[in-house]
Amino acid sequence: MLPTRFVRPAGGAAESANLYVANCGPAVGLSLSDVAAAFGAFGEVAGVHLADGSGARVVVCFADACSARAAVAAWGGGAPCGALRGRTLHIRYSLPQPPPSAASDAAPVALDAEELGVPGVYLVKDFVTAEEEKELLAAVDARPWRRLAKRRVQHYGHAFLYETRNVDTKQFLGELPSFLSNVLEKIASFPGLDDERQAIDQLTVNEYSPGVGLSPHIDTHSAFDGPIFSLSLAGSCIMEFRKYSQGSRQPQPVAITDTEEENQSENPAHSSGSIRKAIFLPPRSMLVMSGEGRYAWHHYIPHHKVDIVRGNAVRRGRRRVSFTFRKVRSGPCRCEHSQFCDSQRDSARSSGGIEEDIRSHGMAS
Repeated sequence: MLPTRFVRPAGGAAESANLYVANCGPAVGLSLSDVAAAFGAFGEVAGVHLADGSGARVVVCFADACSARAAVAAWGGGAPCGALRGRTLHIRYSLPQPPPSAASDAAPVALDAEELGVPGVYLVKDFVTAEEEKELLAAVDARPWRRLAKRRVQHYGHAFLYETRNVDTKQFLGELPSFLSNVLEKIASFPGLDDERQAIDQLTVNEYSPGVGLSPHIDTHSAFDGPIFSLSLAGSCIMEFRKYSQGSRQPQPVAITDTEEENQSENPAHSSGSIRKAIFLPPRSMLVMSGEGRYAWHHYIPHHKVDIVRGNAVRRGRRRVSFTFRKVRSGPCRCEHSQFCDSQRDSARSSGGIEEDIRSHGMAS
């Protein structure tokens, strides 16, 4: 969870019970308890917090503004502070900054798949151990990354073609590497998917920095067969699911470039006429999308640096790395969700349905 943040008052002159103190903290040999004891000479200290990651700036929170004013008067003028090893302190008043609030139209965030209620979607927490997580991250970091506009990727088995949202089945990159053996064994033993599960032969590794998400999409039906397995490592995020009614669903683009895929925004208009649900994905958790949840629900990751989960602000880590395991399809898809299925749409076109398809999208002359 996020610690309380502090900001300088507008105009810089307003007094408060909180002081931002620079040139003070563990990085310069002063523990937080040392700082609390020293500033305690001016009144009750409610707490001392690191102001940032430098270790050389702290926020001292007094129980009242009078105590803070006395500290500023004594040590804010640039004279060496004997109680803190003669350091010259740089002090200003600070105000608590409330955590960012959730968007007014944000979907409620579930903590498990049962609460989420999307058919065919499962979440297994602690699917790998902390040690296994380190080993997996070390393995991919030892291999070359491909950089997209806002994230880095690696492909194994078959490369994903962003231009067509498909895979090139003629371009085989080799068997999945041995460092994945333990994860693949766990996937193979996952309960409840016996009718759908097939041997995994494709992996896409995505590295996300804070604030980078993924646009709403359904993994292409004609490209991948059966369930999608997505393992979250190093950081957390929220994933939202949307199911559109047949009449209001916006068609997915047929072709798209790397940059376009990266820069698509969360279009508010795109969310109209849909059922929206969200789930929190903690590090080391495995999300499984099968059946209806895989073939008929769009999923996406909001482009946030901070996620709001049950009223709490959860800051995304320095990086989040996802391992997405899939089975490359060898024939056309025959799923029950034809309105979302490119295989069945293409079949309808080849059977003379293309004129109706054109008319339905307002493209007829």
